[in-house]
Amino acid sequence: MWQWFYKLGSPKYFYDMTSGLLPWLYTITFFLLIVGVVWGLMFAPPDYQMGDNYRIIYIHVPAASLALGAYAMMAAMAAMHLIWKIKMADIVAKVIAPVGGMFCAVALFTGSFWGKPTWGTYWIWDARITSTLILLFIYMGVAALRNAYDSTSAGAKAAAVLTLVGVVNLPIIRYSVDWWNTLHQSASNLSLRAVGANPPEIWIPAFFMGFALLGLFLIAIILRARNEILVREKRTLWVQDLLQNEIEQSREPSHHA
Repeated sequence: MWQWFYKLGSPKYFYDMTSGLLPWLYTITFFLLIVGVVWGLMFAPPDYQMGDNYRIIYIHVPAASLALGAYAMMAAMAAMHLIWKIKMADIVAKVIAPVGGMFCAVALFTGSFWGKPTWGTYWIWDARITSTLILLFIYMGVAALRNAYDSTSAGAKAAAVLTLVGVVNLPIIRYSVDWWNTLHQSASNLSLRAVGANPPEIWIPAFFMGFALLGLFLIAIILRARNEILVREKRTLWVQDLLQNEIEQSREPSHHA
């Protein structure tokens, strides 16, 4: 187990492993996305309270969950980098910040469009919404702080510390609807806790969309991490060999012509 863990911390091992993983991830994510979108928009029945307006929840709920999960993952990577100086941990922590921030923005954007017909306004300073907005600012702050340093190591350490400090906001977001009297519902009607209360035509496409957005998240993280690896490891022999092979392969068609 520990041998696999240390291998995963190697940029070369991560790059080689994800080369074979990405085609499968593309295929599975595309399938889940098509099924989820078509089923959710065309075959899922209207909700008895919200009508067709509830369909935006198919995007909003998994985007909000991924925004929280991505930050927890970024915090774990930041801690691993600070404690054990694992190079891949810092790379993953760096690439998560903009991706997690994007999902956080999507959650806020879709939530506002859900709130207009439900609450009568696009925005309200509700505890859940406000703490989620703070999470978006923390994502942006972590990325900005890292780029503010000329030294890569100093920027990584400062970003890691800020990331760990920002973890305090996660339980606030999670339990805000329980701790305060908020407009935001305590549990979405598409959540696991309410599966039995909804017909399969409503909650099955929610699972497809949830895993589809998870696939998009993983694809974005892997692609950005691979690019970051090439930048950081450009002086290593294996990266130079990889680039040389790609150059030779790109010249082959013109050579045969």
